[in-house]
Amino acid sequence: MKYIWNNYRYLILRRVVQIGLLVLYFGANAWGWSVLQGNLSSSVIFGVIPMSDPYAALQMLAAGALLATNLLMGVAVATLFYLLVGGRAFCSWVCPINMVTDAANVLRSRLGFNRLANKQPASRKMRYWILGLSLIISAVMGVTAFEFISPISMLHRGIVFGIGFGWAAVVVIFLFDLFVLKNGWCGHLCPLGGFYSLLGKFSFIRVHHYEENCTLCMKCKEVCPEHQVLHMIGKKSIPVLSGECTNCARCIEVCDDEALGFSIRKLAEKKTGA
Repeated sequence: MKYIWNNYRYLILRRVVQIGLLVLYFGANAWGWSVLQGNLSSSVIFGVIPMSDPYAALQMLAAGALLATNLLMGVAVATLFYLLVGGRAFCSWVCPINMVTDAANVLRSRLGFNRLANKQPASRKMRYWILGLSLIISAVMGVTAFEFISPISMLHRGIVFGIGFGWAAVVVIFLFDLFVLKNGWCGHLCPLGGFYSLLGKFSFIRVHHYEENCTLCMKCKEVCPEHQVLHMIGKKSIPVLSGECTNCARCIEVCDDEALGFSIRKLAEKKTGA
């Protein structure tokens, strides 16, 4: 039991948070709970605190919409929150699609498909091109382009409100990540992940590498969905400064050498002289 907790504690906590949020959203729709109302694009906590997706708001602005005051307040609250905990914490701790892609990655590994990954070149910069394209299409067509086709929104609506093509989106992404490209959706295509990667460059909470403890076992890179952010492994003691880190903490869990852990960005940089 202790082994399971030590090696999967953050994964367990992430699933509790992700499923718990879905339950709260569903409860608000089905039974009128007031803890968390709305959806992942725009929510109200306890009927008072607004939370709005900054990327959705950008699409609305590009489409020519006038943003209400409460929506702007929600954008400010969400932006400040993710500046603190790390922009892509949304991807690993909140987004329901993460559970789908994680399941595909586990099955892909067990079937031995990961050894084919090097034969499938794909740039992780594609998500930023799709991000820019979504804003251009929003401006040209006057609609929130990504929100209109977002599998994240589809799945969320399907679970919470029982409508839409959520389950179809789940199947497509699962099969894509399983057979076509490792971490294909979250790591290469999702523009929302790209947006939060940009925001995450300025966040405070970071995964920190302690080189003096590292034995170069590389377990961290094997489990990391954005392994390129761990370029410092075995080289120097610095925090992960890339905004593409999802703060999922899988690298911390699998490290038996205590060479990885969470830290506060500025304190870590001052301590190591980075």
